[in-house]
Amino acid sequence: MIFLGYAYRFVSNFVFLALVYFSLNFLDKYPQRVMVAVLVLVYAGMHAASALRSFYFFQRIERLEIEARRLAQVAAEGPNAAASRKQIVGEVSGLRHAGEMKAYIDLLFLALVILLCVAKIVTN
Repeated sequence: MIFLGYAYRFVSNFVFLALVYFSLNFLDKYPQRVMVAVLVLVYAGMHAASALRSFYFFQRIERLEIEARRLAQVAAEGPNAAASRKQIVGEVSGLRHAGEMKAYIDLLFLALVILLCVAKIVTN
């Protein structure tokens, strides 16, 4: 399921990149092309800021994972409680890692979209 999430994120970002590429290439007039490129730049910038903000969130989750592992070692409530905590912490760390990878995929494609838009603005 994790790989399906990666594939979906990759395909959806690739479709967005292709849409931007073809829309900027089919516009003949320079002012129209610049207007579309600036609008896409604003969208990509806002989306990139959101993706970068998610890394701060993932860093906080990682700190919570470390603290939960430490508390699980200190609290000796029995083998069943420790096993369930260990399983929960493992699942959270897997979800955090998957979220980070998806954010990296987003940032890669957003960087490509930004480079494409800047190239279309600079070239006449």
